[in-house]
Amino acid sequence: MTDFDFRAPRLCVPDDLSEGAELVLAAEQAHYVANVVRIAVGGDVLLFNGRDGEWQARRIAGGKRDVRLALLARTRPQPPAPDLEYAFAPLKHARLDYMVQKAVEMGAASLQPVVTRHTQVSRVNTERMPANAAEAAEQCGILSLPQIHPPQRLDAWLAALPAERLLVFCDEAAAGGDAVAALRAAPPGPVSVLIGPEGGFSPEERARLAPRALTISLGPRILRADTAAVAALALVEATRTGGD
Repeated sequence: MTDFDFRAPRLCVPDDLSEGAELVLAAEQAHYVANVVRIAVGGDVLLFNGRDGEWQARRIAGGKRDVRLALLARTRPQPPAPDLEYAFAPLKHARLDYMVQKAVEMGAASLQPVVTRHTQVSRVNTERMPANAAEAAEQCGILSLPQIHPPQRLDAWLAALPAERLLVFCDEAAAGGDAVAALRAAPPGPVSVLIGPEGGFSPEERARLAPRALTISLGPRILRADTAAVAALALVEATRTGGD
């Protein structure tokens, strides 16, 4: 199990992190440090940015609205991100927020919205996705932040998918089978996991995906798309990737 301090407040910041550096927190994070967790001058927090590992930082000045921190030492190096892409038909608002958070918790290093025939969301708010990804990383001790890509049509995304990537197609219409055994038997390498919309994939989309993908079933029940995300990524995490 990854060794880190569950009790210390952790913040994802945009700044470069190095020993001896000083930084001033943005207003929302300053409020959190000063007024929510009440870190006084001389108290410590943990910082990360998805590039430079995790650092111990000490509050050296500031009031209720101004928080200045000095970086003391790196507590964990930056691990390599797993080459795991999560491709998904976009959902609405809170359910999309939830799905992004869970995908990050499960180790997704790339988030790719994919527009399918039955996708019900016409506009994807990708501006909210980085904040949800950072929140999940803060709470779970994760140091890597996912790349977040603009939406693509399914055909365009599939055409650009490198041949060496294993495409795991989670199809609610697939015949039951041993998904764990199938994933373990697949060649090693980078993985893309595809979850469709609530209305499922069209017959034409299934026909296009079938020759290219490892098609698996997530069980006998029809899952909501955000639930299917957790189930599918947990299977891949357990059989093919290591944790952070």
